[in-house]
Formats: sequence, C-alpha cells, structure tokens
Amino acid sequence: MAKSMDALRRSLFTVGVFVRINTKRFFRDKTAIFFTVIFPLIFLFVFGSLNSGGGDISFNVAIINKSDSQFATDFVKQSESSSILKVNKDATTLDIAKEKMSRSEIDATIILPETFGNTKDGNAYPSGEAEIVYTQNNQASAAALTSILDRQFKEINGTIVPTVTPFTVKGTQINENSLSAFDYTFAGLLGFSLIGIGIFGPVNVFPELKKMGILRRLSTTPLRVWQYFLATVFGQVAVGIVSFAALIIVSIVVFKLEVVGNWFELSAFLMLGMVTMLGIGLALGGWAKNERQAAPLSNIIVFPMMFLSGTFFPRFLMPEWLQNVSAFLPLTPIIDGIRLIATEGKHFI
Repeated sequence: MAKSMDALRRSLFTVGVFVRINTKRFFRDKTAIFFTVIFPLIFLFVFGSLNSGGGDISFNVAIINKSDSQFATDFVKQSESSSILKVNKDATTLDIAKEKMSRSEIDATIILPETFGNTKDGNAYPSGEAEIVYTQNNQASAAALTSILDRQFKEINGTIVPTVTPFTVKGTQINENSLSAFDYTFAGLLGFSLIGIGIFGPVNVFPELKKMGILRRLSTTPLRVWQYFLATVFGQVAVGIVSFAALIIVSIVVFKLEVVGNWFELSAFLMLGMVTMLGIGLALGGWAKNERQAAPLSNIIVFPMMFLSGTFFPRFLMPEWLQNVSAFLPLTPIIDGIRLIATEGKHFI
C-alpha cells in the first residue's frame, strides 16, 4: 500500500512538473497570449459596446424649416435639444439632405412646409403637416421616426384641443430578471474563449510537437501517456482560468455585468466545459499528422459551433429546424448552461 501511494505521488509530481513547463511555455509565447487572452477581450469590447447601450434610440435627421411661425421655430428648438433626434445643422436644403441620406450620414429629413404652425381661418389654434423624407434603405428608421413624431403631435394636439380618448393602453413593469443583449454576448464570448483554449490550443501544438519529434522522444522516457495528457489538460485549464478571469473582471467593471448565479457553480461549469472542448481539441490534434491537416480539421468543427451555438447571437433568432440541429453541437449546452447559471441563477440540480 505504501509503495503504491509513493508511486502515485511520484506520478503526480511528474504531472505537476509538466504542468509548470506547459504553462511557462504558454506565457512566453506572445502570439498565444494574444489569441487566448487579448483576442477574446477585443471581441468583448466590440460586442459589449454594441449591445450595452441600454435600449436608447436616436435618429440622425435634418430639419428643413420653411415656415415663419412661432410654433415651427419652437419645434425646431425642441428637436435640437432632444435626446432622440440628432439634428444635422449642415443640411439646410433638401438637395444637401438628399446627398447626406444617400451616403447614410442621416436617417431621414423632416420638412416643415410654409403653412406649418399657422392659424387657418376659422380656427383658434395652429395646424400643419410635417413631411418625413427618406431613402429606400432607411424605411425601418423612417417608420420608427414617423411613429415617434406622430405620438408627439398627438400629445401636442391634446393640449391644444382637448379630446376624449375612450381606449388607451398602459405598460406595467414586473420585477423579473430578463436577459439583456449583453448577457447573451457575455455567455457567448465565454464559449468563444473555450473554443480558443480547448480546441485551437491542442490542435496547433500537437502537430508541431510531432513535426519536431518531441512526442517520439518522450515515448522513450519513463513518462506515461496519461501523465502527459493530464499535464496538458491541467496546463490548459490554468490558461483558461486567466482568460476567464480577465473576461469576467472587464465585464463587471466596464459593462456592469451582474452575475445572479452562484460563482462556484459557474466556475465548476466552466471547468467542465473546458474539459469537454479539450477532449475535442486533443482528439483533433492527435489525429492530424501535420499542421496542414490540423487547420481544416479544426475549422470544420469550430465554425459550425461558433455561428450556430449562440456564441454571438441568440439561437431563438434561427429557424426552428436550425435550432434543432444546433442543439446537438457540443458548445450549445455549454453556452446555454453558462447563460442559465450566470444570468438566471439556475443550479446544477
């Protein structure tokens, strides 16, 4: 019994030595550090900036005021100070506005005709019709802008001419957590980092070791296969911890991420996901005879997972048949699990 325990300690000591060697070798490789740690952070800043705007809507517009009425002047001043409308003051004519719309510098042009805001004969209040001019490529923005202005004019009409509104609609906010766009981005980028650590790492390293004859020389030493592979797994896990820590810290500090789930369960699930991806990476790296085979093999496996597993956008946006297909990809349950634990507070059991 004592001899077997002593042999186990020596074997694990050997594993620890190779873990340190692999980890040091990684942190000496600037390219590996960039693609494993820095590259996911770049994606985090890009997609985080796009998806953490809080739902604020704004439109770049030009306002061409042809009216001399006080109402039209007040409307222009209010629009220029509005957070929804960003008025381009350079577009003073319709021709200039058309040129800017064709270059997508502005979304639409609001034209106030000469009679806008004037008081017609027999009426005690001003009236008028604003025109929204837009291009074919900005139909969605123009429709949203028309709806917003129509609602504003209805509010103004209600203050000028009181009317009875028999039917109304009311919005009620419930105190329930819901997923934001950044929540999907965060879970997906952790999955993206898992791919880089678990698959690209071993797939790129093992063919190089074969080419240099290192694996052949190691086979002549007392080192056992399970020791080497266990050391590789632990080394990649150590690298993954650094990458995940950087992503989580930046998400919390910069993008105000709130993890509602249990940190221990999230960490344990990330480790399980990393081991899963490492299994795929080790299999591909061991199968590929050289670097030329490694690249296409990894791309065949990685790209479907990258775009169909919910890495960069939610799976519910896909057609139902594609959702059913993507459910069988190894990365899909990992990203869904990260999302459920981190943002919804779910548990393993």
